[in-house]
Amino acid sequence: MITKAEKTKAFIIETVAPIFNKNGYAATSIADLTKATGLTKGAIYGNFENKEQLAIAAFKFMVKSLMKEIVRHMDKSESPIEKLLLISDFYRNYYMYTNKMGGCPILNIGVDANNQNTLLLQKVRTIIERIQDQLASIIEDGIEIGEISTKINAMHTAKRIDTLIQGAIFMAYTMDDDFYIKDSMNQIDKMINEELRA
Repeated sequence: MITKAEKTKAFIIETVAPIFNKNGYAATSIADLTKATGLTKGAIYGNFENKEQLAIAAFKFMVKSLMKEIVRHMDKSESPIEKLLLISDFYRNYYMYTNKMGGCPILNIGVDANNQNTLLLQKVRTIIERIQDQLASIIEDGIEIGEISTKINAMHTAKRIDTLIQGAIFMAYTMDDDFYIKDSMNQIDKMINEELRA
């Protein structure tokens, strides 16, 4: 059973996550957090050691929600090659999906934390490494069952796919145009079908 304290903590995280995501760590004030939650500063800091701990919890919450959706979409197929195509398919609608969250949490928090918060930046890097490891694992599974060419370096390809995705997200948000994402997903599909397939 969830305690009242756990419910309050979860409420704070869910409420402030889009604010941190949209405004960034430095630009989010305690006044923003108290206004959004309707709680006092003492109530917020009674649940979190400091603003940094709350920002990390909020980032983890946003990424977890996002990853859950990607995994749900990927689980439509058991085939590694199809899973890769389902990833690009998911990202085709990513711009609209993340707009209501205040943008892409990995990109937003990564850029924001790069020069301002080493601990938060480390959390972003860990998530990026985990994503690339999962992509590499799918590619390795494909090589193992003969769907993907043995000439492919799984980690290099995983990093390339992730770079194309993150670069496209950056351009889409900077230019307010999802063409960049849709076009990059077409390029990823082409790479999967022409270079990766065994």
